[in-house]
Amino acid sequence: MATLLPRRALLKTAGTATVTLAAVALSLTGCSTGPATTAPASTGAASAAFPVTIKHVFGETTIKSQPQRVVTVSWVNDDVALALGVVPVGVPKNEWGGNDKGSTPWKDAKLEELGAGFGTEKAPVQFSETDGINFTEIAKLNPDVILGAYSGLTEEDYKKLSEIAPVVAHPEIAYGTSWQDSTNIIGKALGKEAEATKLVSDTESTIKDKVSKYPQLADKSFIYGNLEPAKSDGVNVYTANDNRPRFLSEIGMKLAPVVEDNSKGSKEFFIPWSAEKANELESDIFVTWVPDAATTDSIKADPLLGQIPAIKSGALVADSDNTLTLSISASSPLSLPWSLDTFLPQLASAADKVTGAVK
Repeated sequence: MATLLPRRALLKTAGTATVTLAAVALSLTGCSTGPATTAPASTGAASAAFPVTIKHVFGETTIKSQPQRVVTVSWVNDDVALALGVVPVGVPKNEWGGNDKGSTPWKDAKLEELGAGFGTEKAPVQFSETDGINFTEIAKLNPDVILGAYSGLTEEDYKKLSEIAPVVAHPEIAYGTSWQDSTNIIGKALGKEAEATKLVSDTESTIKDKVSKYPQLADKSFIYGNLEPAKSDGVNVYTANDNRPRFLSEIGMKLAPVVEDNSKGSKEFFIPWSAEKANELESDIFVTWVPDAATTDSIKADPLLGQIPAIKSGALVADSDNTLTLSISASSPLSLPWSLDTFLPQLASAADKVTGAVK
């Protein structure tokens, strides 16, 4: 199977079912309390909303009072908390697609706005998730809620984290939570439901406004996949369960029928596809991550991958910017507005090359 970057990287660092986690001996006694909370003090209205109960894939979690010490796992969750004005006491490093701070441009900007940039006293503690969920470091932070609305938590992860604090897990499919649902779930957990509703609306308006500048994208069919000519074992194509195709569908493009037909009923975020049948991957536009610009030329020259209709017509969007890829793959109310001024022109350039479009 071709390497599923960035999602394979995301899965590796988030401790999902695809990764075997070493047993972690976790003792809560004697844990340090960590830095003082940087979450805003409870307001009367927010406090009145509690207790709240949130359903998820492992059952339900009740949060008795407005959280003051918030810790996040995986991606998106810290973005959403920050967008709602809550600075977590602990967040995972962005070890794929991140900068030299183990962060992202959109996260840095919001932290600076909230007076909690990395390197300052109010900044969140960062911990690594390279080898899975960092139970020990999370316990040291003494959280009163752990946010994983967008995550790949296993049931074992969930149970271990629940020994530390109430856990908000993903509602159904691992890494399949839309940014809108993540925002609303986290808003409820933090006592900020109204703010979350407005944040979703405002972000959708921003997206709609930017997309309106590229009318050529409307109704174009697409496939979002992963092509690596150095790998001889095929192609991976993302399904409607993944946030990448979901985003393109939300801006008025159409997931190619060949993907729809071959992933009906699937709860996976991708389906494997034989390189020998690459010519059957019909769509107006094909979008893929590539490790470097040279790979784009190799894809076009490949005797099998080069037969993909969108590649033959010149409508290939090959993204070698890991940070940009992360902003769409692990999309949030902070990452999407940041990404659009770069990503939308790339899509539009491909759409301009479409002739005799496949619908």
